Amino acid sequence: MAATHILFFPVVLHLFLLWPHAASASGLHPVVLLPGATCTQLEARLTDAYLPPSPQCAAAAAAAPRGARWFRLWKNSTALDDPTVAPCVADQLSVVFDRVAGDYRDTRGVETRLLDFGSTRGFLADDPADRDLCMGRLVEALERVGYRDGETLFGAPYDFRQPPAAPGQPCRSFSRFQRQLRALVERASRTNGDKPVVVVSHSQGGYFALEFLNRSPMAWRRRHVKHFVMASTGAGGFVGSMRFLATRDDSPLGRVGRSSAIKFTPLPSPKVFDRHTPLVITRHKNYTAEDMPEFMAAVGLPASEVALYKTRALPVAMSFRAPVVPTTCVNGGGVPTTETLVYWDGDFGKDPRVVYGDGDGVVNSASILALDTVIGDDPKQEYYRSVKIAGASHVGVVSGAAALRRVIAVILQDNFV
Repeated sequence: MAATHILFFPVVLHLFLLWPHAASASGLHPVVLLPGATCTQLEARLTDAYLPPSPQCAAAAAAAPRGARWFRLWKNSTALDDPTVAPCVADQLSVVFDRVAGDYRDTRGVETRLLDFGSTRGFLADDPADRDLCMGRLVEALERVGYRDGETLFGAPYDFRQPPAAPGQPCRSFSRFQRQLRALVERASRTNGDKPVVVVSHSQGGYFALEFLNRSPMAWRRRHVKHFVMASTGAGGFVGSMRFLATRDDSPLGRVGRSSAIKFTPLPSPKVFDRHTPLVITRHKNYTAEDMPEFMAAVGLPASEVALYKTRALPVAMSFRAPVVPTTCVNGGGVPTTETLVYWDGDFGKDPRVVYGDGDGVVNSASILALDTVIGDDPKQEYYRSVKIAGASHVGVVSGAAALRRVIAVILQDNFV
């Protein structure tokens, strides 16, 4: 059953205003948050196998005891702001594809781990801008209505460098994340009177959450998941991500993007974007979502990278489907969003002319509207709601005051039904 409005919103908003009394009477369903890309905090340590890429990085590495002390790798604003240290961060943050193992791994001599899995502290940064991006404002709003970190509110950061791969393809990072998240959801439910959990995601976190749910046994989903609230995630990526593939970005995050599979996840999916609609235009050739391998070759990606897209990423995009748990998708709209990139002379090293359309400033309206079909029209999906917030941006959905009230209302409905 699908709908595009929250008919219960006025009632829940009224209860929201009276929440302290309501909470004591009915209790809270635990909430698990999955943030957007780059929000996870990563720690690292170096082993004797690490080979620094420059004398500056060698000096920095020599100052750190090998194999013992863990240090903040991402997001380390002090290091990223130092032009002599930032390249070292980029090198240590990069991943490589191991042809023998058939999977991505950390750079040789670097070991990484997630910071504070299970807590929202694992992705709440000190920078106010990052707090907007990384669900910090949503955490504050949830705390105001009675949620407490580690008791009723939990965080599930993930290694954003290593998104889910197609079933049958090795992906140790996502397999480990699945085990961790399953244990966290079970613990959150058990310590809260066996109440099922509300899973809330933002942006790329939605892809991780959806794959996690769809790869979990149906009986487990029905027992442990009360509601899935997916914010700022479309059913088929967004056009702006194609510009990233064409751009030579030498920032630490840009280098990580080039080395890892993160560059594939948000690409426009042939499942959503019409095969007759050009997304990139040049004088001699136009590229649609179905032409992604050809576009990758045109912007200089080696054949090995194109093969990884075809075998690991594209099958995941094409299998985007209903999680078959109660689901509400919350998205912004009415914000100019990249719809077409024009590289008329075919020079992908230059900035393109951008044609804008509707969306949330990142995700195109076509990808947002497709949720109603891909999830809402699935006969197995018994409960689905789509909440579209006019004027809300991609980040604003989880940081703007008005949008937050809508998101909180969606979450709180589970405490009254």
